[in-house]
Amino acid sequence: MTNKTRRLTESAMLIAVAIVLELVSKMFIPEFPFGGQLTLVSMLPVVLISYRHGVKWGLISALSYALLEMAIGTKTLIAAFQPDYFGEGVLLLNALVMCLLDYVVAFTALGLGGCFRNRFQKPGIALMAGSLVALSVRYLAHIASGYILFSGYAEWFFTQDGFPAWGASLVETLSPGMLGFVYSVVYNGMYMLPEMLLTAIVALFLGRMKRIVKKIS
Repeated sequence: MTNKTRRLTESAMLIAVAIVLELVSKMFIPEFPFGGQLTLVSMLPVVLISYRHGVKWGLISALSYALLEMAIGTKTLIAAFQPDYFGEGVLLLNALVMCLLDYVVAFTALGLGGCFRNRFQKPGIALMAGSLVALSVRYLAHIASGYILFSGYAEWFFTQDGFPAWGASLVETLSPGMLGFVYSVVYNGMYMLPEMLLTAIVALFLGRMKRIVKKIS
């Protein structure tokens, strides 16, 4: 098997593992009402591609993964192009922004996972740091999307029954624009921050397995 064939085969297998982990997660972990879900470290296999084969190939593989994520989220994407999803009428630009930020940018960013592959002597530290960078960029993409598209839900979100009292305080003290930004940070952080923590822990553990974290030029 040539290096190119091996790289293609291995990347396809790791992307498949990522999809399986996500689908299994959907069976046991409820999705958030406005999108987003904590998974069983489903991002890590894509990050691992970048660590093993470099960022350039990692970004190409992650883009392929992003397109598969769009296929999995077809129901949501179709709904986004329908009337009244973002308000009155069909807001085509909003739907396109959602596709770009929540899918293409967010999941292609996982290809940055190998950015520290040659910076740290210990593989576990390098993989963990790379995964944190990759998932942080994904988090930022979701924050931007939430701020642009769903800021109108901020006041309702922070004042709904059962929300801590500090939510109402934010509504009273922040400007509408800042409130929308904080809303997006908080909402997306509810699933992205635990995901980042779990991924970092498992990445550190995988770093002990030399065959898994072997770098291939």
